[in-house]
Amino acid sequence: MIELPIEPVAKPRQTQRDKWQQRPVVMKYRAFADELRLRCRVLGFQLTGTLDAVFVLPMPKSWSKKKRAEMDGTPHLSKPDTDNLEKAVQDALCVDDSHIWKHRTEKVWGYEGKIIFRK
Repeated sequence: MIELPIEPVAKPRQTQRDKWQQRPVVMKYRAFADELRLRCRVLGFQLTGTLDAVFVLPMPKSWSKKKRAEMDGTPHLSKPDTDNLEKAVQDALCVDDSHIWKHRTEKVWGYEGKIIFRK
């Protein structure tokens, strides 16, 4: 199991215009992808035929301590979609992600954002 302290970011829909126009959502995704690649390279981690991961999304700071304690580790049922988080990881870590044949991912609430890769 590899735990990376990186807040997950969903893959945004991009257009040709994003090559020269720097939209904040695209810039946030690119920074996420660069950080993920760097940390995985340092750890020697590569995606094989399966993507088995838990995306821990941070709880809003506006939530009370009681609500944060109740929601820690529970399923995250709002946006971003799990498939967009998967796509972000695959695009960041694979030149060609066609070799990935199995996905098993979850998204849950947590105090801090992170990605946990299970082997």
